[in-house]
Amino acid sequence: MILQLALDFALGAVALAMLLCCWRLLRGPETTDRLLALDTMYINAVALAILLGLRWETSLLFEAALIIAMLGFVSTVALARYLSRGDVIE
Repeated sequence: MILQLALDFALGAVALAMLLCCWRLLRGPETTDRLLALDTMYINAVALAILLGLRWETSLLFEAALIIAMLGFVSTVALARYLSRGDVIE
């Protein structure tokens, strides 16, 4: 009972964090703000997948969270290199 209530609260908090990150992504005054919002969004997506995996008691979402984390890291590094240097691969 308490675990379900805690998971519901955590899901709501992560969903609210994702909405706020979407707002920052769309309205960010600078490119760095948008990059940080995108980075935070993929971290929130990982948290959401893990919380839903706990809620629905399935291990498939844990694997999806791992894939989201790997792709998010690589895309953040590539975008940061592109913004700082103008190219991704030298």
